Amino acid sequence: MTENRDEELRNIISQAASGDKEAFGRLYDCTIQDISGTVRFLLNDKTGFEDVIQEIYIEVYKSLPKFDLSRSFRSWVIGIAVRQVNNYRRKTWRLFRLLEKNRQYETQDMEPDFTASVANKLDSRELIEQIDRLPYKYRQVIVLRYLHEYSQEEIARILEIPVGTVKSRIHSALKKLRGGRSAEEYFLQKVGERHGL
Repeated sequence: MTENRDEELRNIISQAASGDKEAFGRLYDCTIQDISGTVRFLLNDKTGFEDVIQEIYIEVYKSLPKFDLSRSFRSWVIGIAVRQVNNYRRKTWRLFRLLEKNRQYETQDMEPDFTASVANKLDSRELIEQIDRLPYKYRQVIVLRYLHEYSQEEIARILEIPVGTVKSRIHSALKKLRGGRSAEEYFLQKVGERHGL
């Protein structure tokens, strides 16, 4: 059954890579749930969610003709998603620094805008809040490990970092999420609750 699905996916990828828009639509349908879940967990600025999703699929469309069919398509797409979130965060940071410099030159006092942080609080549950409090490098490995269930070796390939660094980041992230029980048990319970398991 899985072999048939893999073969069907390879056919869809080949058709989409050769410019078949309907096939690309089917690829989108197959991947959007994983992609949007990844972006939701990794992106603090939820206002950029749609832009990042769009950038991911533009990159997938451009890069698809170079995709090696012997690789895992899911890992490849998630890798693109992570890189696009990183790009968005860098652009946002540069914009933030530019605005901060401009603000220093302004003479009038302005009211701070808390809209985004209020929206984030309203939009989140306990699990998302806990993950959001993690530093970004820890959030990346937690999302890839527990949301997408990648092995540490796969995470290392996606993030292009050593396996030892992945292990260390997972350990540190779980330590930060620790409750009364072991950190991993606690986190897995929260993930299970979120997915209704």
